[in-house]
This record gives sequence, structure tokens and C-alpha cells, in this order.
Amino acid sequence: MSETEPSWDFYRTFLTVLQQGSLSAAARELRLTQPTIGRHIDALENIIGFQLFIRSPQGLIPTEAAIDLKPHAEQLASNAAALLRAATGQGGGVRGTVRISASEVIGIEVLPSILTALHDRHPDLVIELSLSDAVENLLLQEADIAVRMVAPEQDALITRRIGGIPLGLHAHRRYLDKHGFPENLQDLLHHRTIGFDRESAFVQAIRKRVPLMDLMRPSFRADSNLAQLAAIRAGFGIGVCQVALAKRDPDIVRLFDKEFELPLETFVVMHENLKTTPRCRATFDALVEGLLTYMGR
Repeated sequence: MSETEPSWDFYRTFLTVLQQGSLSAAARELRLTQPTIGRHIDALENIIGFQLFIRSPQGLIPTEAAIDLKPHAEQLASNAAALLRAATGQGGGVRGTVRISASEVIGIEVLPSILTALHDRHPDLVIELSLSDAVENLLLQEADIAVRMVAPEQDALITRRIGGIPLGLHAHRRYLDKHGFPENLQDLLHHRTIGFDRESAFVQAIRKRVPLMDLMRPSFRADSNLAQLAAIRAGFGIGVCQVALAKRDPDIVRLFDKEFELPLETFVVMHENLKTTPRCRATFDALVEGLLTYMGR
């Protein structure tokens, strides 16, 4: 390995090529030329002393060494992004960039109105919203604040429990007009239902708590909660969604409310080092207030 310290640009290029799968795609992503991307990879390989990619007709195949280096490059990228967000907040007051991580449904259906009110109060804020049902690591600075549906287990985090957002069984009136109302739980065996594509730990936990789920044989499967909600709204069949979201549409009917109610535990989480940062403190407080209002508390 060379004693020369690699440029951060080389690491960024390396990570982007890993993510995009080719020099040309990485060049488009970084707005550089393909020869420049190639020179960055060649220079990094020369400095570290081993090959990172094997060129094939299918594109670039990362070597085992490249795969081992990936999490370190991701950490560098997270740190660089966090540094830039922190830099934008200098100068006093609630200003700069704040990055929020949330699930698809919460991020699309619930947070926009909360974030609109937040920005009306603090127009110098720039809000980045990362939508994923995966849990981003706040300790690695992948986001500043997260809205999570699982209790955080990491230390050094500030956590505010919002409570259990109720989930219920719902169907659109269009579906019920065509297929009728299920009169009892066993009737679900004869209805089109909407469920998950894979038996994740979350789905297995639901089945243990709500035996009713075993009566559902989904005709529509999707691991995306947002896709399931869209299918309910389209009248495809009977599925599970947040009760508060269903109430927004008078044509969505809740079924078996006494037999099926599942609280989705919700938390707003922030790294403790950010608690005195005005942009993060204001955003954290706005998310807590807005989500409590959404729950009717």
C-alpha cells in the first residue's frame, strides 16, 4: 500500500461506482466524465495496492476487497453529508439543513403537513426527507432525526415515545358494494385481502398478536405499506392501514374494529449531540407535536 493519502474524491467515486454498477452511471450521478471516474478508480487501486473491480460484459464486478471497504466508504459519505448539514446551520437561529428518516407511509401521508408548518415558522430551514422502512443509523449520521416504528436500542439517543398509532382492517365502499360485507371473521376466507409479500419478523409478530391475520389469504401482496394503502383506496380488497389515514376518506370503512386493533409503537429519535443544535431541536419538537396531534393526543 502506498503512503499517499487518497483524496476523498476517490472514495466518493468508488462508492458511487459500487452503487451504480458502472463507470458511465457513476459519471452521470457525480456529473463527471467517464474517463475521470476511471482515473479515480485506477488511482485508488494504485494507492491501496489491490484491485477493486473486475471488468466484465455485464459491467463492473466488485472484488471481495471492494465489498469489505464499502461500509467504510459509506461512513465517510455519511460524515461528509453530516458535516455539510452542520455547516449550513452556523450563524445562529433555526437555519440550515436537517435530514429526517421516516417510513414511506409516515413520510408521504403524515409528515408533509407537519413539515409545511415547521418551514412556515422557520423559512431558513432546508428539509431532507429520507423515506425507507429500513432503520437508518443515527449514530453513523445517516440522518439527524428519525421517526421509527421500533424502540431504539442504541445509547446516546434522545427518544420521545409518541405512542401506539392504531392499525385497523379496512376496505373501500367500492369493494364492499361489489363483494358484500364480511359478516364474521371466517368470511375473510372468501374475500380478496391485501397483505405482505414476505414473512418478516414484523409480520410474524402481528400474527402472534392478532390470530385474525391467519384467516387472510392475500390476493395482493406487497412489502410496501404505501402500496397496500393504495390498493385499499383503489377498492382491491380488505387490508390493514392506519386508522387515522382511513378516516380521511369517508368511503373507506373499518371492519371488525373490536376484533382487530394493533398499536404501531412510534418514536421520534435524535442523537444526543444534536439536542442543542437549533435546526434539529426545532425539527424534533415539531415532529413530536405534529405526530401527537395526528394521533389525537
